[in-house]
Amino acid sequence: MENKPKLIYILPNLFTAGSAFLGVISIIASVNGQYGKAIIYIVLSLVLDGLDGRVARLTKTTSKFGVEFDSLADLVAFGVAPAMLFYFSIGHYFGRFGSLLAAVFVVFGAIRLARFNVMTGTYEPNVFIGLPIPSAAIVCAFWVGIYTSYDFMHGFEWIFIFIVGGLSVLMVSNVRYPSFKKVDFKRANYIKALVMLVLVFSMLYLYPLESATALITLYVIYGIIRAVWAICFAKNIKFINKENE
Repeated sequence: MENKPKLIYILPNLFTAGSAFLGVISIIASVNGQYGKAIIYIVLSLVLDGLDGRVARLTKTTSKFGVEFDSLADLVAFGVAPAMLFYFSIGHYFGRFGSLLAAVFVVFGAIRLARFNVMTGTYEPNVFIGLPIPSAAIVCAFWVGIYTSYDFMHGFEWIFIFIVGGLSVLMVSNVRYPSFKKVDFKRANYIKALVMLVLVFSMLYLYPLESATALITLYVIYGIIRAVWAICFAKNIKFINKENE
């Protein structure tokens, strides 16, 4: 009976270990040219990564060890795995520059994770400072999926240089992205939310890869537009204040 409270601490860390494990399997799949499987493993890693934190909070088993373990697992599953997927599918066409870009993605992802751990609790909980590494990984993986699924994308490999490079920079930027961890369901309009969810799931059912790619890409673009708008709006306010003086 005394061991039961201690054993419960294993549960969230088990999900974290599973996420790291699937990340390694994804890397192996990429090396073997099985890019579809590599993408699926990254998505499954994302599911487990989302579960470990929620399980830890529900069971009240959050710990410093769990936080550090989660970051290391994220670096494998959402840093190394998508970088290898990009390199073996597209990046190798660009030689040393392709390998450099894959390495930069991993390094900037590590910086993103380290900064997140250090800054946790110092800013509003409903936003992320910089693009979260799981989001960057999914965008990278899904666009590789588009590339491998459609022949007309062949010949446009250079576009992925901008995609991976842009994702890397966004991870270490100060661009703010909304967090959906603390959604106020009391203020939510249930009818509108239900209609939107039905439409989203319908599109995911009909065109799973394309719809998912579009949604996560819009999330990334939203953060950029929001940042540009904030900068322009701040400049306008300063200009108006100077005129009033």
